[in-house]
Amino acid sequence: MADLSIDFAGITSPNPFWLASAPPSNSGYQVHKAFEYGWGGAVWKTIGEPVLNVSSRYGALNVGGRRLVAINNVELISDRPLDVNLREIADVKRMWPDRAVIVSAMVGSTPEAWADIVRKIEDTGADGIELNYGCPHGMSERGMGSAVGQVPEYCSMITGWVSDVASIPVIVKLTPNVTDVTVPARAALVGRADALSLINTINSIMGVDLDSFELRPNIGGKGSHGGYAGQAVKPIALHMLSAVAGLTEVRAARTPISGMGGIETWRDAAEFMLLGATSLQVCTAVMHYGFRVIDDLTDGLSRWLDDKGIASVREIVGASVPRISAFGDLDLAHRSVARIDPETCINCNLCYVACEEAAHQCIDLTVDGARIDPHRYAGAATTQPVVREDDCVGCNLCSLVCPVDACIEMITLPSGRESVTWNQLMRERPEVLEWDAMLRYRDETGIDIH
Repeated sequence: MADLSIDFAGITSPNPFWLASAPPSNSGYQVHKAFEYGWGGAVWKTIGEPVLNVSSRYGALNVGGRRLVAINNVELISDRPLDVNLREIADVKRMWPDRAVIVSAMVGSTPEAWADIVRKIEDTGADGIELNYGCPHGMSERGMGSAVGQVPEYCSMITGWVSDVASIPVIVKLTPNVTDVTVPARAALVGRADALSLINTINSIMGVDLDSFELRPNIGGKGSHGGYAGQAVKPIALHMLSAVAGLTEVRAARTPISGMGGIETWRDAAEFMLLGATSLQVCTAVMHYGFRVIDDLTDGLSRWLDDKGIASVREIVGASVPRISAFGDLDLAHRSVARIDPETCINCNLCYVACEEAAHQCIDLTVDGARIDPHRYAGAATTQPVVREDDCVGCNLCSLVCPVDACIEMITLPSGRESVTWNQLMRERPEVLEWDAMLRYRDETGIDIH
């Protein structure tokens, strides 16, 4: 079987799956139990200054009968006594020397406060410290969490304070609540961070009760913005992960990244690793299904690697990052068209409706091979959608709405045109940027660039 073990900034674990700093890693009991199930590591729920949590704390996004596609929380950092957390961290690490035990921390913005918490964490024998610069609610209003992660100068300054005194790896957890996540990532590296982790939760309001007009979750008739997580945030997490993984500074220093944000299956895990994550942090899936999900995660990832003939999970980290391109470097001459398989088509005509009313009007309805006018057709025969490939722009919408797997496929066809990118046009033919010239260029080349 493929080797799932990882080395993350000198921190080793038997597999890349770690509990994220969250309710599932709130106590020694929970982390012990998770390790018994087979988790490779855990990031302890953030410790720091005393807090009081509220009730209730969570709201859910349910879609199409599926529960907890995403979760929103207004929970703060650990409300358990600091000395209790530290004692349990030491106990866990002593009993599980082969597992990664990382401690998430958040304190006031003074060198003394950070030096004190670093010393206490190191005394437990923990493998690393994760600086929580991401929490978007409650703590941010106190000048911590995302209030630090959103200000690059604070991010580099506090990271520098910790790096000055820490003898264990320092991981900076980035907030997604910024315009460009690479800015705080670079700031963390200026502060000499050994590793990065992302994404933390996204600022959000989960919803409103249409009977009472109250927010969800409801705390005594009121609500607040909170942190949004779960599988629904995965595309955002993958984008931000890949942006950071592609940074010249990250590649040059081989800075490891711990990825999180919607990991629920081994497929999600593989995607995160292909886009640059070395370790993987999981929260919402555990809150929904329990620690047992580790079996599917490790077994599925291992089998996939075996099928690919890949000996170690370390080989796939970042393998897809070079495939990410700026829009201006995409080939405008590339041609894809949709093709419908009449043998598997169930004649629901969703593709026709989507194309006709929301896309480019490239699908016809036919009966016995003859095109019909759907507004006038009153026959009893089954209609069959057919793509006019000469008119298809390859937008892909029809295949996305089709309920039958592989019934509609996007086929690459020869375009008969030379490859050209938008950036090439701007360099070599800047006059094409004028609208009239753009239309002439389209007519001359057949490339629809508008």
